[in-house]
Amino acid sequence: MSDDEKLVGEFPFLPKQERAQAKRNALIESGYALFHKKGYEQTTAKEIAAHAGVATGTFYRYFSDKRQLLMSLLEDKIETFLPPEISWLSSNPVDALASSLEIHYNRIHEFGLRHVLPELLSKDSELAAVLDNARKRIHARIFNGLKKAGEKGLTWDDLDLDTLSWAIMMIVENGLDKTSQSEKPSAYQDIAKLICRMVFPPRVLVQLSKNDAEAE
Repeated sequence: MSDDEKLVGEFPFLPKQERAQAKRNALIESGYALFHKKGYEQTTAKEIAAHAGVATGTFYRYFSDKRQLLMSLLEDKIETFLPPEISWLSSNPVDALASSLEIHYNRIHEFGLRHVLPELLSKDSELAAVLDNARKRIHARIFNGLKKAGEKGLTWDDLDLDTLSWAIMMIVENGLDKTSQSEKPSAYQDIAKLICRMVFPPRVLVQLSKNDAEAE
């Protein structure tokens, strides 16, 4: 994230002493726990302070408001919520993509604040702009990867790569809901297979799989 995309702003106070740092960290941990449990709108600075075992005034000593605390949690994690880098030139693109998706979705689950983003985006234009820029960067990466694969004659030659890139992003971004709700252990593989069939003609997938088998 570039300097002009910083979301947190200036903190009222950055502690140097260990005891003060412990209080600030307790507030951050409490904010995370309550945002995760109750959502952003239903959580107040007073509740965060109480959960951390400090006075409400102590909260405002370290953070301007609850948004600043949340942004301190989200700022370096924005791209965690977006599709991972995809290697289209892998000898077995379905398995490679399925593995990347599993890692990506597990990382989002571990962070646990995905449900908070929709609450904020309609009301926080600054965050929405940063997320939009991040999505454009991810799109450019996917597009460039598809272009390289296309130059090698691996992709469908009648598809617009820009549109295909956005379609892949939408599938990956919404695929987390499928993996969360599905009882099938193959959910990652199913999503990867769908995407790869959008990108590669059947003969190419067969050839890539054959090359992978021969390499083994």
